[in-house]
Amino acid sequence: MPLHVPPAPAPALRTVLAALGSPTAVRDPRTPALRSAPGPLTPELPLPVHVLDRIVGSDRTAYTRLTGWRFLIRSGDRAVAAAETMLTPDGWAFSHFFEGPYLSSTERALRQAEAMRTPFQPRLLSIPELYMLTLWLHGDTDADASAGTPRPSDVLVPLAPAPPGIAAHLPHRVADLLPVMTLRLSPAPLLGSPA
Repeated sequence: MPLHVPPAPAPALRTVLAALGSPTAVRDPRTPALRSAPGPLTPELPLPVHVLDRIVGSDRTAYTRLTGWRFLIRSGDRAVAAAETMLTPDGWAFSHFFEGPYLSSTERALRQAEAMRTPFQPRLLSIPELYMLTLWLHGDTDADASAGTPRPSDVLVPLAPAPPGIAAHLPHRVADLLPVMTLRLSPAPLLGSPA
């Protein structure tokens, strides 16, 4: 199995289990899929969620910070929603349930990663500057999942919907994708001035 899914912090998992077990334990109502899902709901595939605060050129190190853990919520053999936790000054807290395109896109990217021959530690990397979410395949499978930066040899798989000009589900080495992302943020050159 090439994916080495890191264990989520036990308090983060407990907050998700509490939210699933008690509809009154959370402020926001459950998603439609969670309300109509038959059978038991189980949180699986915990992925640490990191945020890339600022895109930097390929000659500089991109720094990330851990913002939470995301769990796929399964009913039977399919994911029906996701749950996200966040780190607060008091420890881990449940944030929210959600549905949408990133759910199926995450599952698809994880299946793609499983088919690769290289072992990876899967993480999610959010890139707010581009409104982009990627599956970050970290090459050090024994690394602390709550820390670290994308290495040039790590792989990013943009999730759908991806920003214009970046293909979803096409794996890229970080060293190859960072320059493309940098170009996406560069202002268009002026083509001359009116006389």
